[in-house]
Amino acid sequence: MHCYPDCFSCMVQQALGASREAGADEPQQFEVIRRVLGMLQAADLSLAPSELSRTTNAIVREVTGAADPYAKYKEASTRLALEMYPRLRELVAGSADPLEAALRLSIAGNIIDVVHTRHHDLEAAVERALTHPLSGSGMASFRAALARAGGVLYLSDNAGETVFDRLLIEQMGKPVIYAVKGSPILNDATAADALAAGLDRAATLVSTGSDSPGTVLRLCSEEFRRIYASADLVISKGQSNYETVSNGDGRVFFLLQVKCTVLGRDIGWPAGSMVVLQGGIGQASGAG
Repeated sequence: MHCYPDCFSCMVQQALGASREAGADEPQQFEVIRRVLGMLQAADLSLAPSELSRTTNAIVREVTGAADPYAKYKEASTRLALEMYPRLRELVAGSADPLEAALRLSIAGNIIDVVHTRHHDLEAAVERALTHPLSGSGMASFRAALARAGGVLYLSDNAGETVFDRLLIEQMGKPVIYAVKGSPILNDATAADALAAGLDRAATLVSTGSDSPGTVLRLCSEEFRRIYASADLVISKGQSNYETVSNGDGRVFFLLQVKCTVLGRDIGWPAGSMVVLQGGIGQASGAG
């Protein structure tokens, strides 16, 4: 996914939010914005928005000296999700289709996102996820791909959302490698965040070796690129992974909520849609 004009204003808002989260004073906030605007003037518009976000947040860290501006937010998100976890497991176990219920709840967790809103209602997201129609290639194609796969590579998105991913991993019945960021970026999950969510009890944790939102393979470690290349099935969680992972690869399933109009135009469904899309299938909507 390439950049759209709307992405530039989003980058400025993202930079301002992150600098304030880091405790920056007003002069520092202005300095961050000036540097981000300078970066955007020279930006390669063929890059995914997530790659520009990587540079934006590097500027925030450099100006403020904060290595992980959203550390407290990530801890709070994980704590809240873990409080919900026992009840969510019961919902899955009591469902007529536990795999679909767990997948839907995993998508519900995608609402945890500091880029689009700091304020979200997880309880409402859970209720909606269990009844809202799925857009994309849907459950049938996911179920068939999972049955064929010897194992799964799961590309994580945000801290707290990790707990919702755990529900799906527990239902898949296949060995899972759970990929996290190599170092902090926004509220994306790192190894520490995944461990706090108990993902090590459900999957093998691996670092992408990158500090970019999404999964930009050329920025990832050689080890991770080998893991990615050999995966039978790849689950790509969230918008940043959609932006950066090739949607022409039939091994990839994109699981996400459409949270902005730009993504909606690119993926082909309106904001609010819950998407299960197989790479290489195209962008024809339909219930799962």
